[in-house]
Amino acid sequence: MYYLGLDIGSSSVKVALVEASTGKNILCVNEPPNEMEIQSLQVNWAEQDPETWWHFTCKAIKRVLSETRIDVSKISSIGISYQMHGLVIVDDKGAPLRNAIIWCDSRAVDIGKNAFHDLGKEKCATHLLNSPGNFTASKLKWVKDNEPEIYSRIYKYMLPGDYIAYKLSGNINTTANGLSEGILWDYENNCVANWLLNYYSLDTGLTPDIVENFTQQAVISPIASEETGLSIGLAITYRAGDQPNNALTLGVLKPGQVAATGGTSGVIYAVTECRKFDEISKVNHFAHINYSKANPTIGRLLNINGAGIQFRWLLNNMAASSYEEMNIKAEEVEIGCDGLVILPFGNGAERMFDNKILGTQIKHLNLNRHQDAHMYRAALEGIAFSFVYGMDLLKKDNTAIDVIRAGNDNLFRSSIFATTIATLIGQKIDIYNTTGAVGAARASGVINQDFKSFENNIIANDYVMSYYPITESSPYKKAYQHWRNALEITLKSK
Repeated sequence: MYYLGLDIGSSSVKVALVEASTGKNILCVNEPPNEMEIQSLQVNWAEQDPETWWHFTCKAIKRVLSETRIDVSKISSIGISYQMHGLVIVDDKGAPLRNAIIWCDSRAVDIGKNAFHDLGKEKCATHLLNSPGNFTASKLKWVKDNEPEIYSRIYKYMLPGDYIAYKLSGNINTTANGLSEGILWDYENNCVANWLLNYYSLDTGLTPDIVENFTQQAVISPIASEETGLSIGLAITYRAGDQPNNALTLGVLKPGQVAATGGTSGVIYAVTECRKFDEISKVNHFAHINYSKANPTIGRLLNINGAGIQFRWLLNNMAASSYEEMNIKAEEVEIGCDGLVILPFGNGAERMFDNKILGTQIKHLNLNRHQDAHMYRAALEGIAFSFVYGMDLLKKDNTAIDVIRAGNDNLFRSSIFATTIATLIGQKIDIYNTTGAVGAARASGVINQDFKSFENNIIANDYVMSYYPITESSPYKKAYQHWRNALEITLKSK
């Protein structure tokens, strides 16, 4: 038997087939080969057509079925991971009314700020564990205020994963952990935060029905069967945003464990059972995938929008032909890059800086001394330093960091990047060769939140290596302080 996992990202759709008995990854594919388009109609806006996600989901599923030639009746369940806190709105026929407003769109920042001011920190901290911020609820309010004709036709709002589950099954529903990602969940009362929707003058009837994870949420419809090649009646049993799912994929389920991601954006996702935090406007708090009233695990997510996108920009606009070449050249430069500093925040508002838009900044560039290799290392160090800055923020706000795990992809393939973080945090980083699609596939087979075999499969199949702190840490600490001084000066000017 097999499990199928989908990972609906903003760059591509990944689909993985996993052997049920061992958790072994049989095949993982992604579509399209290049990145999906993100439309930016105005500065700091980001939209995608939900039908594009569905098109590439079908294409990737068909590829997996074709290339593995398995009997589709042997697939027993499907899990879905997806880009977090986007907004999809559909009419009463299930058709999208506009492009999805995705995770990195900043148009609703002021709406969230005003709500936080009006509702007060105490109420938001107690009930939402967050400020309303630039999340799904605030994005829906933006639609109501700026596109009233579209708003009047909304039947339901959904998160991106909810939309894919709908296209697979014909049923519109969501999850409590999904609603928490959109800042739509009241932790105190364990229900939808209708009082927030009422504050925004939004129709509470637009919220989909709620289903639970690790249970049958829906099944493949005849229409979806034709479009994907999957069997009619195949169960969808799991759904989670990409970062909670990434944590699950790495076996991060207990307090003190941290999952780190160094993709287009950077993420530090720490699991805790604490529910009292000071930094509710800088750090996001979500119901983790194993959250319940009896097991109140919270995922503390600190997002750094400007991370891998900074390194990719250098690849696209400088002379290097590959990330490997950039990493090799960066190794030739001493720690601290001879004073060169890059603040890698050129991908919209940064929540950990109170949603200030800093932009990428290059400081102390000496045209007589610095070359492309310095730029590559300064970027890697700058992104690593931003991770350390974020982890320091978490530790000062009641979060233990005892275990750090990361996937064997993107920035964590760079020894400079990973070793810099490990040294400054004083904690080894364990690397696992897995993906969100594989994690979602395995999660679909979990029953009654019994994760024992799930965790065993991670250890047996995925562990690659560990990065350890460097004993002589003073050059790293000096470089970090130099970078932080530049950051503080920039923050004061904004």
